[in-house]
Amino acid sequence: MTSRDVILARIRRAGAAGATGPTGAEAPIPRDYLRVHGERTPAESADLLAANLAEYRAHVHRTADDGLPALLARLLARRGTRTVLVPAGLPLYWLADAAATHVPDRAAATPYEFDAVDSVVTGCALAVAETGTLVLDGGPAQGRRRITLIPDHHVCVVRVPDQVVDSVPQALERLDPTRPLTWISGPSATSDIELDRVEGVHGPRTLDVILATTPTPPTAAPHTQP
Repeated sequence: MTSRDVILARIRRAGAAGATGPTGAEAPIPRDYLRVHGERTPAESADLLAANLAEYRAHVHRTADDGLPALLARLLARRGTRTVLVPAGLPLYWLADAAATHVPDRAAATPYEFDAVDSVVTGCALAVAETGTLVLDGGPAQGRRRITLIPDHHVCVVRVPDQVVDSVPQALERLDPTRPLTWISGPSATSDIELDRVEGVHGPRTLDVILATTPTPPTAAPHTQP
C-alpha cells in the first residue's frame, strides 16, 4: 500500500464517520460562522465597498443616478474609447451622453470582434462590501460572461444601496445558483514566483466601478382620521 492509498483511506474513513449522525440520518452541517463582520449603515457599507475595490486597484467613482450619463461619457472619453460593447438590457439613458459607437452583444460575434472593442459597460447583480467583489449573473444589463472577459476596459455600475450587501453569505442568499455567476475582485491580475504583478491576463486590465446612488422613494404621509 502506497502513502497515497493510506491518505485516501483515512479520508474515506473520516468522511464516513462524519457523514451521518447517531441515528444514521445525514448529520447537519454546522454553520456557526459569522454571517457578517460588524453592523453598518448602508452608507458605511458603500464606503467599505469603495475602499476594498480601491485596494484591488479598481477605479471607484460616485454619482447620483441622474449624473450617471455624464460620468460614463467622461470615463469613456478619458479612456479614448471609440467603440463600447453594450448588453441588450443596458438602460438606454446610461450612455446617452457618450460619443462612442455602440457595439451590440451579438451571439454570432467572435472573440476577435470583442477583442477589438475598446470598452464594455455593464450593470451587476450584487456587490459585496467586505470583500470588494462584484457579482455578475448574466442579467439583461450585464450580458453574457464573455463580453466582460475579453475587452480590456470594463465599466461596471453598482446601484447603491439596493445592490450592495455586507458579506458573501448575504450575497449567496440573494443569488440564483443556477445562473452563470462571475465574481470580480478588481481588474484581472496575477503574480509570478517573483511577485511581479501582471494585469489583464484573463480579463480586463482596467476596471472602473461606478457607485450610483438611487433616489430614495418619498415616504407617504401618515393617514389621519378626520
